[in-house]
Amino acid sequence: MELKGLKITIIGSGIGGLTAAVALRRLGASVTVLEQASAITEVGAGLQISPNGVAVLRALDLADDLAWCSQRARAVVLRSHRRGAEVLRLDLDQYAAGLPYYMVHRSDLIGLLAAAARRAGVQVRLLQKVERVEVGARTVVHLGNGAQCGGDVVIGADGLHSKMRTALNGGDQPFFTGQLAWRATVPNHLNLPPEAQVFMGPRRHLVAYPLRDGRLVNLVAVQARRSWAEEGWQFRDDPANLQTAFAGFGGAAAALLEAVDEVMLWGLFRHPVAECWHRGNAAIVGDAAHPTLPFMAQGANLALEDAWVLARSLAEAPGVESGLAMYQQRRRDRAEKVVRTASRNAWKYHLRAPLNWPAHQVLKLAGRFAPERMVRQFDWIYRHDVTA
Repeated sequence: MELKGLKITIIGSGIGGLTAAVALRRLGASVTVLEQASAITEVGAGLQISPNGVAVLRALDLADDLAWCSQRARAVVLRSHRRGAEVLRLDLDQYAAGLPYYMVHRSDLIGLLAAAARRAGVQVRLLQKVERVEVGARTVVHLGNGAQCGGDVVIGADGLHSKMRTALNGGDQPFFTGQLAWRATVPNHLNLPPEAQVFMGPRRHLVAYPLRDGRLVNLVAVQARRSWAEEGWQFRDDPANLQTAFAGFGGAAAALLEAVDEVMLWGLFRHPVAECWHRGNAAIVGDAAHPTLPFMAQGANLALEDAWVLARSLAEAPGVESGLAMYQQRRRDRAEKVVRTASRNAWKYHLRAPLNWPAHQVLKLAGRFAPERMVRQFDWIYRHDVTA
């Protein structure tokens, strides 16, 4: 289908929305992005962009931009929590065949995508709060100021609480996973190398990796918990609560936690992958379609993949509806498998005595005798290239 002149409206200026905007605009579409905030900003912290996500940015000629604002990850290191002793080192340079893994501040990735969208001629409309969406042959977006808008295609890239997802699928019933997570960034006074460090403890783990030329360290601390009231990551917490929860962690982990002076807390909820990703001229991408837990670091990468595949599917299909159907057919099974894998992954870092010691010994042996196999066990995720 010829996309030149096709009018496309995208709800949301996150990673999926901006990537879709760039990809569609470069195929000739006229693209407008609706953002409810007064500026395109992102307050989050760190992200890991694995080779499957880098492939999309490379295809959009943005890989160099990513490299300039990121840290290239050289290894993933699993450590015991008490003293930080190394359990397993996954050498990405040696065993990942040179595939690039990057660690980037979320706001830096949003910034480079927003700049690319503006250069391409995407129109970004700020202060556009979406109240509801009517999905049909001609989808109508109802804004908080009383205005309405639409287009030849309307894409919901509006995240976890997506109005477009609700319009396509109705409400769902997420459930609390029994895990809380804290996010923070601290100065890299320890001069940590460009590696992702995972400190494994009973019913909790801490992930740390450097950002922004190594000046900062991103921290994600996850603890198993019986109950939690609200979903969302915008809740500020007292750093003392984080430090108390991880009081048994020593070595570098203790020093990093002690440096936290501002922290966000969120409860981790599991949402089902949406059954319906499209109807009429409407579709959803990213977290709107498949919210995922952070334990495979794939939320941003799946959004990048979605955006590329959606744009290509529309270009390759004879019409809008067939293109959107092709997009869902190409994406849903993979997204569901990745989400399922992430949901099952956290327990590996949370083992308690007496299981943790023998499990760590098994990991050490595997790292010694089959290091490449350990690195490449998730090749089906990381080496997947939607642009090939």
